[in-house]
Amino acid sequence: MKGLRRFTGAWAAALALVLSGCALVPPEPIVTGPLTAPPPPPLPPAALANGSIYQPTAYGNYPLFEDRRPRNVGDIVTVVIQEKTNAAKSVDTSTNRSGSASMDIVLAPAILPSDITNQNYEAGGGNQSKGKGSSSATNVFSGTLTTTVIGVLPNGNLQIAGEKQIAINRGSEYVRFSGVVDPRSISGSNTVSSTQVADARIEYRSKGVMDEVQTMGWLQRFFLNVSPF
Repeated sequence: MKGLRRFTGAWAAALALVLSGCALVPPEPIVTGPLTAPPPPPLPPAALANGSIYQPTAYGNYPLFEDRRPRNVGDIVTVVIQEKTNAAKSVDTSTNRSGSASMDIVLAPAILPSDITNQNYEAGGGNQSKGKGSSSATNVFSGTLTTTVIGVLPNGNLQIAGEKQIAINRGSEYVRFSGVVDPRSISGSNTVSSTQVADARIEYRSKGVMDEVQTMGWLQRFFLNVSPF
């Protein structure tokens, strides 16, 4: 009975290790928070016909000398993604160190043994080290994504966020974007370059066959988790 319990415990432990190796940890998202504006409040009461062209309580009306640039929660901003990074680093190190010492005994008292009176001592050492390394990275990301204003900061800057999802056959992909933009950087067509967005976070993920091909197999992940090397 005890042997059966031990066998069952060992089997359960092995199964737990296998399941831990099978578990696939999804990538941590970098775009957090809401991706769209909250639902609008209840509609205000209809404006009364008082003969005025501008009705401040009617939705969609702007002052006579005011442009249509986004400034309120829920407004639309189109982000033109133009990200390009290029970084390179090279390191070359070389060190060399050497030393030597010598001592000759040609004159010694006669009371010392003869094998000590005429001896030469020499010592030397050296140390040399060389190292060389280089690294480079290049990334290009371009496209457009329409976002919404999800918040307005006290200084007037706009918090924007948006998401675009595309599904083709058995594969799908999505692009997420969030950041803070100055309304003065937005053009008349409600577009802004991603290089002018502060705290910009861009996330591009995909799901499907192409994503599964790049995923390590469960057995390989298991041995990678338990291997001490």
